[in-house]
Amino acid sequence: MFTGLIEEEGTVQKLHRRGGSVIFTFRAGKTVRRLNIDDSVSVNGVCLTVIQATRSSFTVQAVEETIRKTNLGNLNVGDSVNLERPLLPNERLGGHFVLGHIDGACSVTRIVKRKSSWMFWFRMPRRFARYLIPVGSIAVNGVSLTIASLRGNDFAVSIIPHTWEVTTFKYVRVGDRVNVEFDMLGKYVERLLKHRKR
Repeated sequence: MFTGLIEEEGTVQKLHRRGGSVIFTFRAGKTVRRLNIDDSVSVNGVCLTVIQATRSSFTVQAVEETIRKTNLGNLNVGDSVNLERPLLPNERLGGHFVLGHIDGACSVTRIVKRKSSWMFWFRMPRRFARYLIPVGSIAVNGVSLTIASLRGNDFAVSIIPHTWEVTTFKYVRVGDRVNVEFDMLGKYVERLLKHRKR
């Protein structure tokens, strides 16, 4: 489980396609501390398992389902990614509960520069629109954010200068695909209500 508070930007050091999966090695400084084989790590919001680790990098394998549902398949050597280690039980929860289980990827439709922030607009597939609520929590590329505006299945988040500096949002462009995870509470409620009606 994660918080959506990004610890650092990592870099794709190398990648190797094996069958339908991709083996990534990411260069990182802070994230690799006390990171061991079999540990979980969030890469652009995707929970992955460490299969190799050194003092300056770690390696994970993204299998077919992960590549299909996320933007990891679009990564190239040299690209930056958002990294976060799992939440420890004795730490403050500054973001929201993020599982690293991506619901889907969506496209950036508009980026508006404001005086002291940036407004990013995204278009979700219509089937996911029910999970979008005004001022609700959402994770975009692993970053815990609040929905600032909502129009049908389009939503916007406001990026403050600090988030701009410490995450990969500064590299995101219109047309790019981003990973989205909705607040798990809404999904649990929906599931429970469906069974209750039967």
